[in-house]
Amino acid sequence: MKTSDMIIKALENEGVAYIFGLPGEENLDLLESIRKSKKIKLILTRHEQGAGFMAATYGRLTGKPGVCMSTLGPGATNLMTPAAYAQLGAMPMVMLTGQKPIKKSKQGKFQIVDILEMMQPLTKLSKQITYGENSGELIREAFRLSQEERPGGVHLEIPEDVCKEKVEKPHFFEVETSKIPSANTDAIKEAKKLILSAKKPLLLIGAGANRKRASVALTKFVNTLNIPFFNTQMGKGIIDERNPLYLGTAALSSNDFLHEAIKAADLIINIGHDTIEKPPFIMDVSDDRKVIHINFFAAEINEVYFPQLNVIGDIATSVHQLTEVLKSNAKKWNIDFFVQVKENVSSHLSKYEEDNRFPILPQRLVKITRELLSDDDIVTLDNGIYKIWFARNYPAYAQNTLLLDNALATMGAGFPSAIMTKELYPNKKVVSINGDGGFMMNSQELETAVRMGLDLVIIILNDNAYGMIEWKQEDEGFENFGLKYKNPDFVKYAESFGAHGYRPTSVEDFEKIFTKTLDTKGIHVIDLAVDYSLNHKILNVLLKENSKK
Repeated sequence: MKTSDMIIKALENEGVAYIFGLPGEENLDLLESIRKSKKIKLILTRHEQGAGFMAATYGRLTGKPGVCMSTLGPGATNLMTPAAYAQLGAMPMVMLTGQKPIKKSKQGKFQIVDILEMMQPLTKLSKQITYGENSGELIREAFRLSQEERPGGVHLEIPEDVCKEKVEKPHFFEVETSKIPSANTDAIKEAKKLILSAKKPLLLIGAGANRKRASVALTKFVNTLNIPFFNTQMGKGIIDERNPLYLGTAALSSNDFLHEAIKAADLIINIGHDTIEKPPFIMDVSDDRKVIHINFFAAEINEVYFPQLNVIGDIATSVHQLTEVLKSNAKKWNIDFFVQVKENVSSHLSKYEEDNRFPILPQRLVKITRELLSDDDIVTLDNGIYKIWFARNYPAYAQNTLLLDNALATMGAGFPSAIMTKELYPNKKVVSINGDGGFMMNSQELETAVRMGLDLVIIILNDNAYGMIEWKQEDEGFENFGLKYKNPDFVKYAESFGAHGYRPTSVEDFEKIFTKTLDTKGIHVIDLAVDYSLNHKILNVLLKENSKK
């Protein structure tokens, strides 16, 4: 068997259904092996970044590594940002990059870059397949390591001559899943003791808890013990946010209305969060409040996070054990103040959500989006100031229904992630919401989406500027400078790819267009003018004034 065939057979053995990529000369043997596969679908993208973001999103949504491929040199360097995206976001992904022949080559150092060394700090493993005989074991190890907690990216480089080698006795390893150990009994006992001694415990849910079993266990924990909870941006929807004990999302690290509850709590039960995601609150050495860290791995100690207790093991099992040992003490805690905070948060968040001024306010967009989508429909976000408004104002009713990145927080990932999401869930409505800056970073994937025959709604929030940085610039007291640009005609741009373009002229017009496109086949691009004029007033001035009260 040729090595390229063996690699594809090994990927089939792992259950791989998709490979996203942009092949080059050095991948041609591998490409031919993919063509012959009856189980793997190649999704050709227009840029390697798009392929990497799609593969990472597949990993995020399924828990199984997404696979992407590129050629050597410039193709592989274009995967650097998706590698960081997967690594920081804990998304299992395997990247396959090509390379010149390593045993005999007449091209000198043309296009040669040390990709193995470049990928080393951005992945869990970066390795070259030097012998065809070893390819099966390296594929198995790549998938095992990529999925192991904490998940992330793995990189394998495949030289052109190795792809052509014959493997005399191909062997494919059995795919085994390892069970994560349960937490130490003493740690559970100590956690019970801390929780029972607390007067105002509060539960924090982070991205690490985004597992099906953990979602069920956490819902039971909250409902049984009557302990209020809040979440990080990447923890949204793990518990249905219609739950009366839900206080809100910590979209900012401090000074938001929600932080009144965090200040009042004498114990934070932190489940699934680590400091790679932007901190939802900041610890202080002079603070008497205690923190329990419940996760698959121990807390990394730094100046903003230093929990007093680590409960390390399978999150779902740890939460279930705590529910069992605490259930006889259910509803012993006074949550009256937390209820007041929730009412205050809701009051502030609801302001402007019915305001029909145009260009549209982000608060109004969030409200309309939530009203038009079903419980399990999915919104994907790129990165920009609107992400804060969606994190604060958009109640997620189920896991992975508001996909955003608060780890690397790169621009340009939102639209490719929507393409993957719609491909994976064709019966769900998927809406891709992007700033104009982020959309243009991978807008070429419009052709990919059209070619795939997807039904997708893409909203571009158009303010002709890098709005997030403008907001920060204003808060710092600087003059508005260096952040304005001029966009193309997005309607004509969409139409040039074979998509449908729209430009609403009022909020009422937008609602009609949005409603229609959600139920119409094809790719729909809505160029929506947005008004960010209240960002500074609310997110800077008002919140700082509130924190001083």
